Amino acid sequence: MRALFGIFKEVLEPGDIFPYPLDTTFLKFSEIWLAEKSFSYVGLLDGVICGAYYVKPQWPGRGSHVATATYMVGTAARGKGIGLALAEHSIDAARGRGYRAMQFNLVISTNKAAVKLWQKIGFQIIGTVPGGFEHAELGFVDTYLMYRFL
Repeated sequence: MRALFGIFKEVLEPGDIFPYPLDTTFLKFSEIWLAEKSFSYVGLLDGVICGAYYVKPQWPGRGSHVATATYMVGTAARGKGIGLALAEHSIDAARGRGYRAMQFNLVISTNKAAVKLWQKIGFQIIGTVPGGFEHAELGFVDTYLMYRFL
């Protein structure tokens, strides 16, 4: 978990991708990452953890057939296919656990690499939240709601 927390802090600190508070503690991170009914996998590059994801139900009860997920890749591993590998693995793993669809509630519009990746593997933008994220440099930017059937 400490290696994952290091990647989390690295992704969090620029203030352009994750919505979590900058002062998120290891304990709070662990609660987020190991939430009830979630599952998680890590990505390795040369035997070192370089990224990860977790998947959990979007909603309880009658909405629990739709998954949601969070992904992170360390800066040194970006551009090497780790994000794509994690994304494809998460879709297969979610499908294998009986999920019927996957929905992301907060894809930052200025995170062009993420938007492109999700669209490449079949996600569609089904909604836009104007000014839904406070970007550290750009101020309030739009966020996308993205969805795909599994």
